[in-house]
Amino acid sequence: MTDCQSITDPKMRTASVLYLPAGFAEPAAVQKLSADCNVQVKSLPAPIHRLGEVQTSNIEPSGLLYLPEKYVVPGGRFNEMYGWDSYFIVRGLLQAGRVELARGMVDNFLFEIENYGAMLNANRTYYLTRSQPPFLSSMVVDVYGAMQKSGKNADKAWLERAYADLNKDYEMWTHDPHLAGQTGLSRYYDFGQGPPPEAVKDETGFYKKVAGYLFFHPAQADDYIVRLQPGVNQPVAGSAYSMEVCDVQLTMQKPACEAAQQFKLSADYYEGDRAMRESGFDVSFRFGPFGDATHHYAPVCLNSLLYKNEKDLEQISRWLLRTADAEKWKARAEARKKLINRYMWNSEQGMFFDFNFMTGKMSSYRYATTFYPLWAGLATAEQAKALAANVQLLEHPGGIAMSAEESGTQWDLPYGWGNIEMLVIGGLRQYGYNADADRISYEFLSMVAENFRRDGNIREKYNVVTRSSESHVELGYEMNVVGFGWTNAAFLELLHDLPKEMVERLEKEQNQPMPAAK
Repeated sequence: MTDCQSITDPKMRTASVLYLPAGFAEPAAVQKLSADCNVQVKSLPAPIHRLGEVQTSNIEPSGLLYLPEKYVVPGGRFNEMYGWDSYFIVRGLLQAGRVELARGMVDNFLFEIENYGAMLNANRTYYLTRSQPPFLSSMVVDVYGAMQKSGKNADKAWLERAYADLNKDYEMWTHDPHLAGQTGLSRYYDFGQGPPPEAVKDETGFYKKVAGYLFFHPAQADDYIVRLQPGVNQPVAGSAYSMEVCDVQLTMQKPACEAAQQFKLSADYYEGDRAMRESGFDVSFRFGPFGDATHHYAPVCLNSLLYKNEKDLEQISRWLLRTADAEKWKARAEARKKLINRYMWNSEQGMFFDFNFMTGKMSSYRYATTFYPLWAGLATAEQAKALAANVQLLEHPGGIAMSAEESGTQWDLPYGWGNIEMLVIGGLRQYGYNADADRISYEFLSMVAENFRRDGNIREKYNVVTRSSESHVELGYEMNVVGFGWTNAAFLELLHDLPKEMVERLEKEQNQPMPAAK
């Protein structure tokens, strides 16, 4: 945090403020940043031990949360250190030999857990109510492995600190309100209420589109619409909307209209919306329209990650010679695997699906997270065979699409994302399906390279059906940000694992003249 631009928040467009943990002495680097960049430095009002302890609306103006080490941001409007983005960025850094920078980013997450209560969505004050998919244990294991390979002495003190903090973060995910009912599995959950401020200010008109959609699709609206009654006080957060039904105007005469109906989105809708944002998949229709029922599901992705956490903590325990702890984590992982198979595996379709614990029913929404159990190593050989056979359901000329449903949002068909390509391909390789992994890698790499030659940049997502970086998102967050951290990482890692002859073929293709524009 020595660059003036590191404090700027493109999402909120407010004055630059840097917040330190309560009682934390102002470091010399921060004093210099304050003087050089005209940055206001404040302290948080109280120590934070866990998410939800502070009302983020009381922290005004919003600002950046201090982190002690350098970090890599995703790019564009995402000008802070993000939770799940950073796992893929760390993978890219390790691939490039930047072990110290990767370790510094892990140290920042440990600092977040110790001072801000959890691994955060990102280090902004308005994210103090939620986390993001728990990839931190994977970062720790990968960085520690890279430290060992580099010939440096294994830093057991660092590993001890990481183990304690990972324990704390794991406890958050495995206790209420992150529990998925009585399933023994976990769910996404944000401790805040009402519309998140960054969405209100940065995603202009999003909630109006949601309200309009739900109004015209009452069968999908559940309890997400609250009609406002004149003279009745209804304490529901968020903006009010109005809907008026009129005759079609066929003459100069003013058309007759029914009285306008005023309504708001309900508190339960915003609870689901915030949970969707913790999932990282904002926005898709995987958990209902606009992800409005995310908090009602035990997701395949989250519970696969928690299985991976348990296996990673088992490994770390063995490195630290904590045999009893290792056995405890091994048992927890086995218990979770049984629950995932019980609630989420559909043997007829040969895929994993999310489980709605409110209705007691498995989802039928085909989504790329069905391959997470391969990446996490919890799938059986038989399940892996079925999943590999079903790759074609989501595979397109540019790689794996997020879903089989075109909802108009960015985390559904026709879009593919570098981070998910990494997980799907890594999972296939782990179970020996290298031909599938090579083919999908080539599809994605050649698409990214082709668009880079034409546009001169790397994007956060691609239309894998048309093999284009042009996006036409109709609902929700609409931009296609240039940067981009996890796409860069995916390119490095997938290229590294590609057979030599395919790398040479890719290079030859990219050396050909670009086709003339039509």
